[in-house]
Amino acid sequence: MNEAISHFLSVQDEELGSIAGEELGLSEVLYDRSQCKPFLRWAGGKTRLLSAILPHVPKNFRNFHEPFLGSGAIFFAVRSRAQQCYLSDLNSELINLWRAVQARPRALFNRLQPYLDRQGEDEYYVIRAEAPTQALERAARFFYLNQTSWNGLWRENRWGVFNVPWGARAFRGIEFASLKAVADTLKDTEIVEQDFRQSISRAQPGDFVYLDPPYLPISDTSKFAGYNGKRFRINDLEELAFLCEGLTKRGVHWIVSNRDNEHIRKIFSHAKVYSFTTRRSVSAQAKRHIQPKDSPEVIVVGGPNR
Repeated sequence: MNEAISHFLSVQDEELGSIAGEELGLSEVLYDRSQCKPFLRWAGGKTRLLSAILPHVPKNFRNFHEPFLGSGAIFFAVRSRAQQCYLSDLNSELINLWRAVQARPRALFNRLQPYLDRQGEDEYYVIRAEAPTQALERAARFFYLNQTSWNGLWRENRWGVFNVPWGARAFRGIEFASLKAVADTLKDTEIVEQDFRQSISRAQPGDFVYLDPPYLPISDTSKFAGYNGKRFRINDLEELAFLCEGLTKRGVHWIVSNRDNEHIRKIFSHAKVYSFTTRRSVSAQAKRHIQPKDSPEVIVVGGPNR
């Protein structure tokens, strides 16, 4: 196995998080390891939490919806069980990359090759400052930054400008076979730049919706996450909880991931809440060493007969 494919298959190891699985009584990941894996590094990605999440996925469902797409870990894990999939996110650059992989894997692969010669901190900041307008070039730039930024974090300022520092990583690219495998997995899949409210409204009885919104702040002085130049606020999370209650009434299965705290349990009192502990360490300050810390988290499960 060459270096690029090895990297592709082990992206999940970059996501900092481990599960105290004993609290859930789970012994295995209900995941076909031969399936396609996430091709992106993503802060908060759920690859390492599959053993906690997948046992709560309904055994049978029609279509799958993932409004906060990110690296799509849950999508890849359940794709073979869904008739059709609807993926969405408000991050326009992220969605542009997913669409490029889906529709033009060979062209994207070719466009990534020059980036293999653009290594190091200085080149990173040159590329970060660039603002290409052509869709394929935007996709290539996004993938380069995702692979070389600090912890795979995508964060934008209020003007929508990406501002994460260099992560002291070499850009290793990706094999065409890996991109083609993702493109094949994305058949019968709709990918749109869309707000979660619109995405949820499309779910029909028997469908399954997985939602991984920005986590509640750890403290009252912390800020809610903003990954696309806009803040996801507490009232957005409360509205999401209300909409999830509506999904249950419409016969739609759903799961929400978030940090465990009293407010989460209050707004999701209409559903079942399962708790567990992860180890997380994500910072956007590349020269600062952050020790991993325990992070209490929840999986909220709702839907018909749940």
